[in-house]
Amino acid sequence: MAKNVDVAVIVGSLRKDSFNRKIAQNLAALAPEPLVLTIVEIGQLPLYNQDYDAASPAEYTPFRARIKQADALLFVTPEHDRSMPAALKNALDIGGRPWGQSVWAGKPAGIVSASIGATGAFGANHHLRQTLTYLDTPTMLQPEAYIGKVDTLLDEKGGINNDGTRDFLRGYMAAYAKWVKHFVAA
Repeated sequence: MAKNVDVAVIVGSLRKDSFNRKIAQNLAALAPEPLVLTIVEIGQLPLYNQDYDAASPAEYTPFRARIKQADALLFVTPEHDRSMPAALKNALDIGGRPWGQSVWAGKPAGIVSASIGATGAFGANHHLRQTLTYLDTPTMLQPEAYIGKVDTLLDEKGGINNDGTRDFLRGYMAAYAKWVKHFVAA
């Protein structure tokens, strides 16, 4: 039997009733074995400041440790002003510092972006890709996942309400599992 592959899921939205959190929960339910997806919270992290490289706020330590222990990463994010949300960028900065001690480096990643708009948070998806490239985080190229009009795709319990979207996300997770397998011995 293959060992579980620990996937840290970073949700870019802090909103209580976040569509992206609901998408992340659906992705966890659709993930093939041996992937085990767990959301890692980012809302409690103080804003990154380079002065903290010498003595970090207490909240940084468990966050960095959790990312470091993960085998792989999955980012699920909305778009804020054609880019990734500030909370997500903050988490990336915290994990990428101090210089030379990045917890992101070498971990295979995937990105799913979702918004109520038609473009599915395309801008956020691509800005995140650019940052992950700098952080030496190999990110799956295909298939790309932009979920537009996400507010129409979820039922009252947060589940996917149509087969087409569910099938697309299941296919995305199958491709992501193959991507991760290139980097992680299961």
